[in-house]
Amino acid sequence: MKFAFALPNSVRVKALTQPWELDVTGADQTLMARRAEELGYDMIPVPEHFVVPNSHVELSGPHYFHSTVAQAYLAGATQRIRINSFVTLLPPQHPVVMAKALSTADWMSSGRITVTFGVGWDAEEFRILGVPFRERGRIADEYLAAILELWTSDSPKFEGKYVTFKDVAFEPKPVQKPHPPIWIGGDAEPVLKRAARYASGWPGYVAERPRTRRRRRPHPTTAHERAGNHRPARSVLRARRDDHRGADPAGEARRRLPRLRAVGHRGNQATCALAPEEGNSRDHHR
Repeated sequence: MKFAFALPNSVRVKALTQPWELDVTGADQTLMARRAEELGYDMIPVPEHFVVPNSHVELSGPHYFHSTVAQAYLAGATQRIRINSFVTLLPPQHPVVMAKALSTADWMSSGRITVTFGVGWDAEEFRILGVPFRERGRIADEYLAAILELWTSDSPKFEGKYVTFKDVAFEPKPVQKPHPPIWIGGDAEPVLKRAARYASGWPGYVAERPRTRRRRRPHPTTAHERAGNHRPARSVLRARRDDHRGADPAGEARRRLPRLRAVGHRGNQATCALAPEEGNSRDHHR
């Protein structure tokens, strides 16, 4: 079993935050991160939001880091402990810049970066950032594929609806091969499919135990997987049997999904739960 240490004052959610945490400074967090490493903790998670609308502050709190900046700082302040984002909001960030930031942090930390990507839940935050909220799942899928191409290809090229590049060089590559571990946060059916396709980890704190079961390993479905660049997951989730928006009456939401490895955190994990993905159309779940 591995343990994560959530730094005090990483978020200020009333349901989770103790009053004393408000006095914790960045310098204090640096000392705590080093002490967590000395005590044998395995990972420090870093949550992220860019802005919190005033209408959500009472529930979500106002205080969040830019996860990748915080990861890089904490990695520089420590020597062994892994630094994970929990979660990094992917759709609002350009994938080339995101890939560069994470590969830089991984290279400079000698390979101690993990990233947990989420699609986000706050439509108002997306509106402020100018990102189409109802397309966030499709944006995330395309951005993930583009990031992996930049991390793993000697001559990266990509053509999609939201990002296109070719005839470019991209270095430094991440130290970790084929790339830093990717986790996918959330529990809606499209999120689970995304985790099975792209990720080596899934934070399973929002899954109900009776909804999990074992099944055979699926056949590789992407060139990335067929090339051996995907680590298959080790446990299995059934699709949630509730009415996720976009599920058809014939039972599409109850289909069983590919294998996923469940992983968990201690600490401020509840702040990272994601709402079911995109709007009311079945297309939004693809």
